[in-house]
Amino acid sequence: MFHEHREVIAELKQSDGHFVKVFEKHNELDEEIATMEKDLADQFEIEKKKKEKLKLKDEVYNMIIKYKNEAVV
Repeated sequence: MFHEHREVIAELKQSDGHFVKVFEKHNELDEEIATMEKDLADQFEIEKKKKEKLKLKDEVYNMIIKYKNEAVV
């Protein structure tokens, strides 16, 4: 996720506990969704998890952009 922002992600992982929680939760959901799809779980539950994961991805992206903008100033 966001390979083009690897350096910023590494910095945020070192300095921002909230970022770490959101980033890790996103990755956990990714794994959970993959397992659910493999096990042919309920599609509504899978979609619910995907929406939650997307919200977390948006949050991660917003934190990355905020960090980059603050670093420029």
